[in-house]
Amino acid sequence: MQRLSVFLLSLFAALAAHAGEVQVAVAANFTAPAQEIAAGFQGQTGHKAVLAFGATGKFYAQIVNGAPFEILLAADDAVPAKLENEGQAVAGSRFTYAIGTLVLWSSKADVVDAQGEVLKSGNFKHLAVANPKTAPYGAAAIETLTRLKLLDAVQPKFVQGENIAQTYQFVSTANAELGFVALSQVFKDGKLTSGSGWIVPADLHAPIRQDAVLLIKGKDNAAASTFMDYLKSPPAQAIITAFGYALR
Repeated sequence: MQRLSVFLLSLFAALAAHAGEVQVAVAANFTAPAQEIAAGFQGQTGHKAVLAFGATGKFYAQIVNGAPFEILLAADDAVPAKLENEGQAVAGSRFTYAIGTLVLWSSKADVVDAQGEVLKSGNFKHLAVANPKTAPYGAAAIETLTRLKLLDAVQPKFVQGENIAQTYQFVSTANAELGFVALSQVFKDGKLTSGSGWIVPADLHAPIRQDAVLLIKGKDNAAASTFMDYLKSPPAQAIITAFGYALR
């Protein structure tokens, strides 16, 4: 028994000695699943993922200006491709880790109907939308409203969030009666966690393909390459789908 204890202590010490850290920039819509994935990653590998959350467009600016991020989990596929083309990311490392879903959501029950007809009724004072220039979910919201021919009618009611996290905050605190947010922010295990919502049909906007890419600063970090692999593992993918994302 004593020998076993000594062996286990030696094993844990060896794992700790080889454990590393990876700096990961994460699109705000992916906050909750990323936190669960990071916990599982550390438990399985010993490596620690240090997460920062924000708008993909802002992360791009920070990365090209020397921010110490080693991985980007973007809210789109355009920014990772641009970083790869500009030599800021490792060629061939990019892949789609999730396909996002847009939802029109209110923190209160019975405000948003299952068909989104509330948008046509105009019975609301404020509609929260993420900045379409920096947040892909904001761009998807604008495209949806344009296809529904409602943009001109509802635009005066916009409350614009800097990113999808701030947009969600506007709605969750009732500073806006409703807003376009990521389904992952209000959905878990097959149902809305609160309030009322309309899941926007996928044909109303371009697919929200969210790509991961290994950045140049993470090229030689074993923890970074291990995290990229872990994102494709069954435990990570189970978390991703539980929050309402598609994988392909």
